[in-house]
Amino acid sequence: MASKNKTVDLDRESGIAPGLVAKTKKRLVVASGRSHPSLADDVATALGTDLVPTEYRTFASGEILTRFEVSIRGCDLFLIQSFGPPVNEWIMELLIMLDAAKRASAKRITVVAPYFPYSRQDKKGRGREPISARLVADLLKTAGADRVMSVDLHAAQIQGFFDGPVDHLFAKPVLLEYFEQNLSPEDRAKLTVVSPDTGRVRVADTWSDSLGAPLAIIHKRRDPNVANQVTVNEIVGEVAGRVCLLVDDMIDTGGTIVKAAQALKKSGAERVIVAATHAVFSDPASERLQDASIDEVVVTDTIPIPDRKRWESLTVLPIAPLLARAIREVFEDGSVTSMFDGAA
Repeated sequence: MASKNKTVDLDRESGIAPGLVAKTKKRLVVASGRSHPSLADDVATALGTDLVPTEYRTFASGEILTRFEVSIRGCDLFLIQSFGPPVNEWIMELLIMLDAAKRASAKRITVVAPYFPYSRQDKKGRGREPISARLVADLLKTAGADRVMSVDLHAAQIQGFFDGPVDHLFAKPVLLEYFEQNLSPEDRAKLTVVSPDTGRVRVADTWSDSLGAPLAIIHKRRDPNVANQVTVNEIVGEVAGRVCLLVDDMIDTGGTIVKAAQALKKSGAERVIVAATHAVFSDPASERLQDASIDEVVVTDTIPIPDRKRWESLTVLPIAPLLARAIREVFEDGSVTSMFDGAA
C-alpha cells in the first residue's frame, strides 16, 4: 500500500496539512438488477467489461435481499434496472441495491433506468391525485442515487423531479437509422410523419424535420352526439395515398395506436408503420397491434419483451449501444449532449 502513496510534508505557508496522496484511478463498474438481464449483459459487453457478480434472494415472505459479491469501494457504479412487470418489485429491488451500494462505499452511483417507472403520473390531472414520478425520483435520491440516466421520458419536466444530474437520452437515432436503411426510395417519397395525439406533436415535428417528410396530427375529441363514448379521430394533414409513420414514446395496451392506425387507413393511407421507444405491451396489446390497419411495429428493447408478446411484423431494435455510449461519456466526463446534436 505504501508504494502507491506519496507523502506530503507540512507546508504552513501554503496551508497544506501533512498526509498522503493516493495514486488512485477512476474505475467504471456495471451492475444490474433482475428485471432485464439480457440488456444489462449487452451494455456491459458494449463497454468491454462484465457485470458485477451479485447475489439476489427473494424470501418466502416476498422480501428481497441483494449483495455485491466483490468490493465496489471507490467505484463509479452504473446500476441498470428497467421496469417491465412486476414494476413495483423491480423498484423495491433497485432501492435495496442502491442502499447496498451506498453502504459498500461506491464513490458515485448512477441509476440507468431505460424506462422510467410511473413516468405518466407526472402531474395532477384531478384533485387529490399523487405525482408518482416525483415520488420515484425522491426514493432514488434518498436510497443513494447520485445521478439518473433514462431514455425518452414521458415528459421532459421529470428531469426536474430529481435533485441531481439527469441524462435524458433519446431513442430517435436508433429508430431513425432503421427507417433510413429499410424504407425504399418510393416509400420515402410518400412518407408522412403522424402524431397520434396533440401531446406528441413536438416529438413528431422533430421526426418530420429529420426525415424531410410532412407532418399530420390526429386530433381526438368526444362525440357530442353520443354520451359516455370514447373519442372520434380527426386527421389534420394529408394522408391519402401516403406511407404513414406513427411515432410515440410508448405503447401500453395499444388502444390509442390501433384507433389512430384505423383512422389513417380509413382516410386512405397506403401503409401505416408504428415506431415507439418503450414496448410496455400490457395485455391485450400484442393482439391489438396485429390489427390489419398496422403494417409494421418498430420498438426498442428498453423493456423485456417475452416471446409470447412477439409477432411476425414486430421489429425490436437494441438500445444497449446507445446506453453504453452514454455511460462512457458520463464516466469520462464527456458530453452526452453531443450524442444528440445538442438536443439532450
